[in-house]
Amino acid sequence: MKLPLTAALIVIDVQHAIDHPSWGERNNPNAESNMAALLQVWRATGRPIYHVRHDSVEPNSTYRPNQPGHAFKPEVEPLPGEVVIAKRKNSAFIGTDLEARLRRAGQETLVIAGVITNNSVEATVRMAGNLGFVTLLVEDATFTFGRTDWNGNFRNASEVHAMSLANLDGEYCTVVRTPEVLKAAQDGSAGAS
Repeated sequence: MKLPLTAALIVIDVQHAIDHPSWGERNNPNAESNMAALLQVWRATGRPIYHVRHDSVEPNSTYRPNQPGHAFKPEVEPLPGEVVIAKRKNSAFIGTDLEARLRRAGQETLVIAGVITNNSVEATVRMAGNLGFVTLLVEDATFTFGRTDWNGNFRNASEVHAMSLANLDGEYCTVVRTPEVLKAAQDGSAGAS
């Protein structure tokens, strides 16, 4: 795998809100440290970074502005000058200027991490693929929570995560893991464009 220097890292909705106990048990307990590792390499190699922040308008949402849950988690805190995209829908492309920014900058490869795998991550990845971006979804830098399926059967977080990835891989994106992305980013920083 090769990553151009224009490959954009998009980190979705990693805010304190996601730690609220109402979400239930999650998978991928190391996801935030993997996101931090991705951010470190993107910063070191000068690649573009987009932090997506959910600004919920739902009265009971843990993601509502002006409350503690709205703030970014420390592992993914944007640095001064890094782009923050505020969204109100599940996809980072709806009601935002994300696509316009990517097109204007000629950034055609997207590396996506964040939460929730089967919600905002999946919605963003589907749109990215449909819009023609080369999209890589970092499976161990995303996580989700258990859900009850349509038939009334509870599916744990790992099962929900795996099904979401299966729905996306090969059609909307390529599912990858943090170590291979880090290697590709470090290898590609010398001479990639």
